[in-house]
Amino acid sequence: MGIREDIKMLLAKHALTMTELTGRLGQRGVHTSVGNLSNKLKRGTIKFREVVEILDILGYDISYTERK
Repeated sequence: MGIREDIKMLLAKHALTMTELTGRLGQRGVHTSVGNLSNKLKRGTIKFREVVEILDILGYDISYTERK
């Protein structure tokens, strides 16, 4: 599963639309449109800091674990 599917799954889990998400991102100073965000997810060109902001809005953190 890629980042696009992960974010879409989390949006559905939290009953949040892309429009609502872009509105919340705008409140945090990350100004983007639904189309722009959708295209970034589709192409895989979304920036790490944008993913971090999206996950923060949804109540998630990114963590790194060492493989054994």
